[in-house]
Amino acid sequence: MASSTVAEWGNRSLKAVDEEIYTLIEKEKCRQWKGIELIASENFTSQAVIEALGSALTNKYSEGMPGNRYYGGNEFIDEIENLCRVRALQAYRLDPEKWGVNVQPYSGSPANFAAYTALLNPHDRIMGLDLPSGGHLTHGYYTSGGKKISATSIYFESLPYKVDPNTGYIDYVKLEEKALDFRPRLIICGGSAYPRDWEYGKLRSIADKCGAYLLCDMAHISGLVAAQEANNPFEFCDIVTTTTHKSLRGPRAGMIFYRKGPKPATKKGQEPTNYDYEDKVNFSVFPSLQGGPHNHQIAALAVALKQVLSPSFKEYAKQVKANAVALANALMKKGYKIVTDGTENHLVLWDLKPLGLTGNKVEKLCDLCHITLNKNAVYGDSSALAPGGVRIGTPAMTSRGLKEADFEQIAEFLSKAVDITLAIQKEHGKLIKDFQKGLTNNKDIDDLKAAVEKFATSFEMPGFDVKAIDI
Repeated sequence: MASSTVAEWGNRSLKAVDEEIYTLIEKEKCRQWKGIELIASENFTSQAVIEALGSALTNKYSEGMPGNRYYGGNEFIDEIENLCRVRALQAYRLDPEKWGVNVQPYSGSPANFAAYTALLNPHDRIMGLDLPSGGHLTHGYYTSGGKKISATSIYFESLPYKVDPNTGYIDYVKLEEKALDFRPRLIICGGSAYPRDWEYGKLRSIADKCGAYLLCDMAHISGLVAAQEANNPFEFCDIVTTTTHKSLRGPRAGMIFYRKGPKPATKKGQEPTNYDYEDKVNFSVFPSLQGGPHNHQIAALAVALKQVLSPSFKEYAKQVKANAVALANALMKKGYKIVTDGTENHLVLWDLKPLGLTGNKVEKLCDLCHITLNKNAVYGDSSALAPGGVRIGTPAMTSRGLKEADFEQIAEFLSKAVDITLAIQKEHGKLIKDFQKGLTNNKDIDDLKAAVEKFATSFEMPGFDVKAIDI
């Protein structure tokens, strides 16, 4: 009797138990396959990673660190987490005597806040790249009116640094001036919409001058760093945080890397000291901010890191950059304004203000045409809801095998989408409620969607069998 009860609720397929959710998942698979995915923070992970994510590891509680858990029955969980940590250090060529890593953060934002909690006291001063300059919410963003948006700006005193309004590049001279006046305890580098590489040596020098820690949030470029296709933050930073699902192509999770071992002597005759980050970071993750780690995520991350260590991942990262350059060049040849006049990484930031358009309108129209990108602030914007640009990334479609010529074709689709947006705005007006009237029963939108779907479905799809999609 008992076994039949277990079989009834516990051993039936998703389709049999919940056809509504099953169907929605199948529809999402279809959307991913038929569309052009250009969100810079998204990627397509592998079938192997998805299998680990859907495993029985989700059943286990394992609060604490390997070898020191608060629950029993963790012998295999310990092996999985230790293997993940070893592979994480290997992926970035880090000496385990000099670097450690915590792989328990649920995602990038929790990883950042855990790192801040480890290093700082409440109301300590921090500096990060301003959101309209390409920074991230978790780096201390507050609005021009002073409203504190991020928990980082609520619990710490934040002063942003910015890009040069003329070039779009980070202004390191002004950054240093601000830092020496403000005297932050922590300087944060890394961004979510900055298309150029980071000069970590300059940032280290500035941090040293004002007695600050230097933290890099490499979430967007972590795959490029692993493949040695971006500057290496580990040479200069005290702490490095990252998500694992963007250019690293893993599951949605986070990591915190921290220096360990002896500190280099800065003065002759100085007493040797050790970095003290390890215990602080581990304690801030648990028990300070999280409960039990998500073991299915950690196992999936271990799988993704094994794939990162393969030669094919290096080629993938190279192609991500080449595709971004091809896309930027194709758009600039059409006369469009690209922030910093190009890119050195995986993303392109397109300034639509010269066209008289806002990013939310272009995003909405692209969505209807099965092109997924996101509205994004560019320097000088005051509204995050109606910003002046869109952010375009190449990692996801590169995972589907696209090359430079394919991204030149994507530039043609994007240009057509902008032309349609302009035509609708001209006919119906700039107000969103008026603009939306032109989005229904629009033959140009329908034609572009058909062309996009024909293009997208001609490429392979990682993670699942498109022939088995059940809708």
